[in-house]
Amino acid sequence: EVQLQASGGGLVQPGRSLRLSCAASGFTFSTYAMGWFRQAPGKEREFVAVISWVPGSTYYADSVKDRFTISRDNAKNTLYLQMNSLKPEDTAVYYCAAAEAYSPMARQYRYWGQGTQVTVSS
Repeated sequence: EVQLQASGGGLVQPGRSLRLSCAASGFTFSTYAMGWFRQAPGKEREFVAVISWVPGSTYYADSVKDRFTISRDNAKNTLYLQMNSLKPEDTAVYYCAAAEAYSPMARQYRYWGQGTQVTVSS
C-alpha cells in the first residue's frame, strides 16, 4: 500500500520558519520526482516545489522562490520542505506527491499524501 505521510505543520508567526516532512512507503521512492503543493481555503490547489528523483534538480513557484527549499533523503524515503520567512499568504494545507515525471503540473502526480496544515498568523 502506497503511503505519503506529511507532518510538521502548525501555527507560526510571520517571518518564522517551519520544516515539513513527508515519509513515503509502498513504492520505489528514489525513482519518483517528488513535489509539494498547497491549497488555501476557497482557492485551487497550487504548485509549490518539485525535486527530481536524483536530488540534482529543483523548481519552485515564484511565490516561494528564495524562501522555501525542497530536499529529499532517498535512504530514508523522506521528502522535506524548509519554509523560511513565512507570510500569512503561505497559510494552506500542504500536500506531498509523487510523480514519474519531473513536473509542476498536479495532473502528472500519481500518489498524494493527506496534507498538513500550515497557518501563518500573529
